[in-house]
Amino acid sequence: MDKGMMLDRGTTMDRGAMHRAPKRMPSLYIHVPFCVKKCDYCAFYSLPLINSHQDPMVGYFKGLELEMVKRQKDAPEGVSSLFIGGGTPTALRDSDLECLLEMIQRYFRLNPGAENTVEGNPGTLTASKLDSLRRYGINRFSLGVQTFDDRLLRAVGRMHTASQAREAIGRLRTAGFNNINLDLMFGLPAQDMRAWQASLEEALSYSPEHLSLYGLMLEDGTPLYARYRGKAKDRTQVDLLPDDDLQAEMHDWAVERLKQAGYRHYETSNFARPGFECRHNLGYWRGEDYLGLGPGGVSCLNRVRWKNFEDVRVYQNRLQNLQDPFEEEGLEVLSLQECMAERMILGLRLEEGVNLTSFRNDFGRDLRDIYRDVLERYNHRDVFVIQGEYLRLNPTYSFIANSILQEFV
Repeated sequence: MDKGMMLDRGTTMDRGAMHRAPKRMPSLYIHVPFCVKKCDYCAFYSLPLINSHQDPMVGYFKGLELEMVKRQKDAPEGVSSLFIGGGTPTALRDSDLECLLEMIQRYFRLNPGAENTVEGNPGTLTASKLDSLRRYGINRFSLGVQTFDDRLLRAVGRMHTASQAREAIGRLRTAGFNNINLDLMFGLPAQDMRAWQASLEEALSYSPEHLSLYGLMLEDGTPLYARYRGKAKDRTQVDLLPDDDLQAEMHDWAVERLKQAGYRHYETSNFARPGFECRHNLGYWRGEDYLGLGPGGVSCLNRVRWKNFEDVRVYQNRLQNLQDPFEEEGLEVLSLQECMAERMILGLRLEEGVNLTSFRNDFGRDLRDIYRDVLERYNHRDVFVIQGEYLRLNPTYSFIANSILQEFV
């Protein structure tokens, strides 16, 4: 979600729509497309810094500043939240990280009390970097742990060790971060239930405010996809992926365990202590406007959505030549029907569901009239529940939510 969304390409661009003030104060996402080494499962746009024969950092910062100059008018009253993701933002050199933070504050107002997040990986956190983050108002950190099992970390090409993850959590607490998210993955090669339970229990021992739990997805074009969906001949029984039934058991056990530990399962893959839900991502799921800057960044303002080129050099050159950093045909003017479908698909991933009044105010119609056929089709199975002002997905069906939610497209 943090990287934004792209649906089918839409109609010709309405330039006026982009220049009208957003309905609400937008959130701001900055994509930092650099990492120490690309993980074997990662399909996001990123450039590994290992064995890099050129320094693309200069072009990145030149392009990013030009885009900030261009886009600051879209947030005249500031941004509702900030998320710096990647890639691995903390893989930047100290001076480059400070330059990025200073640049953001120069062009965008970070409102008092706003949630400001940076994500990073163990092994890239230093005391000086964390000090810079704190000085520039970063108050939330998302740490990519994935697992506390060294064997499983190696199986998916992670650069860090379990020991470095433990050390990173300690450094974050020492630096004063009291809002930490830990990313964990299940369904890893040769991961059994015991290994999954051990990682989650260790994560809980550090009392994180937030946990994001993701099942491994094999994305086309990644080394793991080639290994498990290709024609590799060197696989053995011990490194096979857990089957769908075991992954479902891992998911269901985690949901129950985190509930016992006092975490709210507020979104399909996300759990938080009360009051620590990720406000930035809630904005996406509730259909609010957002700006996504940097190569590969996705923005959506006033029902107009665009995605920047996933190429640092092309991104920089277009901005220097006073062009938009995205392809014209990659820009969508979303129809009312597309916006309503997205509100349903994303909103029903939330525990709270879709607010009936907000939907009616934004689109002028009652969602129960628009989607009567879908709701009635699942009525006998109690898939959807209306509680007060919200239409919710029955939590029993959360693990297969995606297949159900496609009904709204």
